[in-house]
Amino acid sequence: MPLVLDPAAQDLLFREARTANTFTDEPVTDEQVQAIYDLVKYGPTAFNQTPLRVVLVRSAEARERLVTHMAEGNQAKTAAAPLVAILAADNEFHEELPSLLPHFPQAKDLFFSERPARESAASLNAALQAAYFIVGVRAAGLAAGPMTGYDAAGIQKEFLDDDHTPLMVVNIGKPGEDAWFPRSPRLSYEDVVTTV
Repeated sequence: MPLVLDPAAQDLLFREARTANTFTDEPVTDEQVQAIYDLVKYGPTAFNQTPLRVVLVRSAEARERLVTHMAEGNQAKTAAAPLVAILAADNEFHEELPSLLPHFPQAKDLFFSERPARESAASLNAALQAAYFIVGVRAAGLAAGPMTGYDAAGIQKEFLDDDHTPLMVVNIGKPGEDAWFPRSPRLSYEDVVTTV
C-alpha cells in the first residue's frame, strides 16, 4: 500500500469529505478550534512564515454584519452555520520572522522589506495555511464550507484592517440534512502529472 495513512483517515480527510452546505446546530467549541490550529500550524510554508489570521464570528451581531457582505447564495448557510471563520492574510507577517526563523532572522529585511513582496508571499502562504485549516476541520470530525463569494472590500473594512486581506470565509460544524451536493468530477492522474 503506497499510503501509510489508514484508509478511514483518508476517507475522513479527502475521499468522503465534502464542502458542507447545511449544518446541525451543535456548537463548535473554542477547544475544537484550538485543537485544529494546534495541528495545522505545522504545515509547511516558505521561510516558516505564518501569515494566516483567523477571525471567529460568534456573536449574532457580528454574524449579521458578515452575512450582508456574503454573495446571495452564501447568505443563508453563513447565517445558519454553528461557527464562521474569516481567513485572512497578514501582510505584515514579516515582523514575526526573526522569532519564527531564528537561524535566518535577516530574511525579514532581505526578502520582505517591500510591501508588494509581502503581499504576494502572504497571499500564497496564507492560502496554503487555509487549505491546512480546512483539512484540520475535517480531522476534528467537522465539515467545512469554504467560500470566496463575498464583498472582499466590505469584509476587510468591517472585520480587518488595511494590513489584512480576506482570503475566504469558512462555515464550520457538523453536517446537517442534505449537506452535500453531488460529488463533482476530478481530473485523473494522467491529466495532471507529467514526467520530464
